Amino acid sequence: QVQLAESGGGLVQAGGSRRLSCAASGGAFANYAFGWFRQGPGKDHEFVAGIDWTGHRTYYEDSVKGRFTISRANAKNTVSLQMNSLKPEDTAVYYCAAHRERGLWNVENRQSYDYWGQGTQVTVSS
Repeated sequence: QVQLAESGGGLVQAGGSRRLSCAASGGAFANYAFGWFRQGPGKDHEFVAGIDWTGHRTYYEDSVKGRFTISRANAKNTVSLQMNSLKPEDTAVYYCAAHRERGLWNVENRQSYDYWGQGTQVTVSS
């Protein structure tokens, strides 16, 4: 059974930075693609960033391009999301998700992911 555990959330002022981590256990981490999603107050789940199983391809939602960076460390079974220049509208619960097969996947579609973490709250104050 694959388990994902997010960490790194908290309260940060606008313009600040935060680094989220997702630790994976119980599966073939190196074969997985990962995504970060978020759900803000009163909003639907939203795709934020994704990374393929090789680590060479990354994808971002338009509003976070240039501010957020997704990366993976296979030796540590972790995926990270570095968030810079945070804005109040980035306030949300952030979720890590894993797609368990190599190859192409619909990075922005929640249905493409097989495993989910419990989420970590990020609050950006103005």
